[in-house]
Amino acid sequence: MSRRKNEPNHPPTEASVEAHTTEDERLLSREEEEAAVHPPTPDSWRVFRIMGEFVEGFDTLARLGPAVSIFGSARTPPESAEYATAQETARLLVEQGFGVITGGGPGIMEAANRGATEAGGNSVGLNIELPFEQGTNSWVQLPINFRYFFVRKTMFVKYAEGFIVFPGGFGTMDELFEALTLVQTGKVRNFPLVLFGSEYWKGLLDWIAVTMEPGGKISPDDVDYLRLTDSPEEAVRIICEFYERSCKERHAVPKAGPHSHGVRPILRRLRERS
Repeated sequence: MSRRKNEPNHPPTEASVEAHTTEDERLLSREEEEAAVHPPTPDSWRVFRIMGEFVEGFDTLARLGPAVSIFGSARTPPESAEYATAQETARLLVEQGFGVITGGGPGIMEAANRGATEAGGNSVGLNIELPFEQGTNSWVQLPINFRYFFVRKTMFVKYAEGFIVFPGGFGTMDELFEALTLVQTGKVRNFPLVLFGSEYWKGLLDWIAVTMEPGGKISPDDVDYLRLTDSPEEAVRIICEFYERSCKERHAVPKAGPHSHGVRPILRRLRERS
């Protein structure tokens, strides 16, 4: 017999709800009413799982070398211009000795991993457990899977010399503003934040300059932390200049990647082009 038009659906079973929850969701939930009947796993025990994710991330990426995190929409189609420019940007980064780190998914992430892999460089994908399975794209050479967003975010910043942020949605904005806050508060220094796509980012930058800054919510110089470009070469040049400056401040020699003698060659070639 078919269900009447206004008849409600049957509520999801306990097993079906559990199948679609993630570790982040279980960590942040408060199930006080069910505690007496179905005691949840104590949060204190989850600390060991969190520690395990940190250890795996640190051990896997410790010898990565200089790298750049690239962010952008998972919904960007392979035939789009944004996909092509992300792929080209990753290729240029690898040619100058940088590895590429992404979220490991489709769209811009796939494009960046593809560009890095085809150029023969390090292509890292930091995937995350989601209710809707994202999966790791086939161009990732070094995959790491995470259950907790905050552990994954630590890896994006700790093992990158900067961010290049392509047009994206809430996840992209989340990564951008978290990194921007770390730079603003001095938690990380000489960390470039490059926004790729002036048409896409113009509205946000105008709002920051016209609304946030005049209202005293940020300092006038805070806007300067963000660099805007439409050129893969310019994006890479910005990363290289920040990296050299950072090495000088640390009195360190810039590390060479598999396809360069450090980052100085690209600076010379880009100046010659201009």
